[in-house]
Amino acid sequence: MSPVPQSIIRALSLSPDPSKSSLSGLGSGFSTTGRITARVSSNTGEEDKERKFFVKTSPDGEEMFRGEYASLNAIADSVPGFCPRALAWGSLLEEKKKGHFLVTEFLDLGGGGGARGSKKSTLAQSLGKLHTTPAPPPPDGDKPMFGFPVATFCGDSRQPNKFRESWADFYANERLMMILAESERRNGSDRHLRDLVEQTSFVVVPRLLGDEHLGYDKKNGTGQGIFPVVVHGDLWSGNASRGRIVRGPGEEETEVSDVVYDPCACYAHNEYELGIMHMFGGFGRAFFDEYHKIVPKTEPVEEYDDRVKLYELYHHLNHHAIFGGGYRSGAVSIMTRLINKYGKA
Repeated sequence: MSPVPQSIIRALSLSPDPSKSSLSGLGSGFSTTGRITARVSSNTGEEDKERKFFVKTSPDGEEMFRGEYASLNAIADSVPGFCPRALAWGSLLEEKKKGHFLVTEFLDLGGGGGARGSKKSTLAQSLGKLHTTPAPPPPDGDKPMFGFPVATFCGDSRQPNKFRESWADFYANERLMMILAESERRNGSDRHLRDLVEQTSFVVVPRLLGDEHLGYDKKNGTGQGIFPVVVHGDLWSGNASRGRIVRGPGEEETEVSDVVYDPCACYAHNEYELGIMHMFGGFGRAFFDEYHKIVPKTEPVEEYDDRVKLYELYHHLNHHAIFGGGYRSGAVSIMTRLINKYGKA
């Protein structure tokens, strides 16, 4: 146990009395994580009660934590209880503790039941609700667009998320071309990979995701395009579990259910979410059957599998940028197949 930094004490409006709060470390990957335990008062004037918070700290995590703060709250605003709310983020100002922090509601993971492959899973219902709730307009706009108000990080790859009216434009430039540039920055130039990504971005993407194509059943003359929704952005099986959100005194307790965390959200086509879910597995057929009862496959339905592969491509490229190695071959395989199928007149 160690004392809670005063920057966090102030951000959470906790008592400055060091005997009323403590911090225990839990460890993590891109940042250091821990649990804050504090005595807090309720709105009813009852005796102080214990509350837990989850905290991340990092020496250079300012922009990353800003993005995760906005991502968590975008999801929680659309589907309350589907993820912990972010409560505060900011700079650690204490001497010898330079860096930044993010504090969220505490997730008590575990509880069993409702496995992701089970028909009893609440994950499909919650994700379906998230993906059928229209995203809000940009802060300075009056109509929904594809993008996000702040940059986010998928792993440690920065995603600028510039708002764009066209989903095809967003996916080509803010995802594929962006991660190609990041890969070249880290791994050096790769002429063959660049040629494939450019062909995919500027030929295949318009063909599969174009504004006058995606969301339309041209055979029957129906459809109305797609609208942006909040997506988690990095929903592999390690970022979803069963658990209960632990809230403060006087707040409504939540039941054990399927929850998600560590998002890098954006306002996107809902099927974008499914790319990484298919890439790493862990979500059974029962999950997808239940999900698509709530969120039907986008027209043209016959291109659904290829769209999901196209969305999976981004994560192969991102993993290649971060880790190098074998992820390049997976990306090349996807692009070669899609270019052969859709890249020619």
